[in-house]
Amino acid sequence: MSHETPVPDPTSAVRVVLRPIASPLPLGFLALTVATVAFASVQLSWVPQDQGHTVALGVLVLTVPLQLLAAVMGFLARDPVAATGMGILSGTWAAACLATLTSAPGTTSAGLGVILLLSAACLLVPAVAARHKAVPALVILTSATRFAVTGVAELDGGRTWMHAAGWVGIALAVLSGYAALALELEGSESRTVLPLGRTGASRKAVEGRMVDQLDHVATEPGVREQL
Repeated sequence: MSHETPVPDPTSAVRVVLRPIASPLPLGFLALTVATVAFASVQLSWVPQDQGHTVALGVLVLTVPLQLLAAVMGFLARDPVAATGMGILSGTWAAACLATLTSAPGTTSAGLGVILLLSAACLLVPAVAARHKAVPALVILTSATRFAVTGVAELDGGRTWMHAAGWVGIALAVLSGYAALALELEGSESRTVLPLGRTGASRKAVEGRMVDQLDHVATEPGVREQL
């Protein structure tokens, strides 16, 4: 009489270690606030056109690396929406800064306009994916609008579109500042203080039980065999 050796369940020997990290979104959104207001101040002629190089250098040093860091931390937090959105924002601001630094004050660039329009289209992907977090989704969508209007202004070369881009930039600053504050308070107090419009899985991620967070760990990138 043969005895078959039982095959052990592989999941019984698997341990997935999760390292809690702080949300990188407040950092990324505050860096976005600085960049959009700084460029809007030039577009709306609040500061002289010849200060555009100073603004571009400041955004390149401050906003670009902070949003790049937020993108990296977003991947480590297994949040592809935050990572993708912050990565596109970081790269787009870097392109705008370098184009400004290498151009004469007050001039426009059709090449930069094309880049901004393409970046705006790319931002629609994380904006749609973030639909269960209304406020962050609105920030990304407004960022896309800001880049699109600025792109048209760069292609058109007229002051009307440039002023419109500046005012969209100011609206974006208000939204991103609110989102940063709401997320910061949520992280520090472990509860919703200011509404972020969380629904579905996003709401469960904050208000649900720990076991709810582990249901799909085995199928997440970095755990499953293939991306």
